[in-house]
Formats: sequence, C-alpha cells, structure tokens
Amino acid sequence: MTEGQKITKEMTIAEVLKLKPQAAAILMSRGMHCLGCVIAQGETLEQAAEVHGIPVDELLEAINHE
Repeated sequence: MTEGQKITKEMTIAEVLKLKPQAAAILMSRGMHCLGCVIAQGETLEQAAEVHGIPVDELLEAINHE
C-alpha cells in the first residue's frame, strides 16, 4: 500500500486485499470467510459489511489502523 493511501468503503474486497493483504485476518475475524470467491471480486467493502451486519465505519477503522 502506498504511503497515505487509505482503504475506503467503495473499494472491492479484492482491491482491499491487494493493497493491504493483512486485512484478510480482520475480515475473517468478523465472519467474512469467502474472501477469494467470485462475489468478493466485485463486492465493495460497504456491501460486504452490510451483508454481514457489520458497521462499515468500524471495519474501515480496524483495517486502516492495522
């Protein structure tokens, strides 16, 4: 991840994992176990958080402060 670049809710799961691979552990700890599935390639972080009942702002804070 480049210096100063933050993960945003508009990014797809695939983009998040490419920029910040360590985010996988955070996502999986919150019940998002299908990180490599086809849906994750096009699903935004916001969409995934909504489906899993996780506040997206809480998720972003955890990922960006990792």
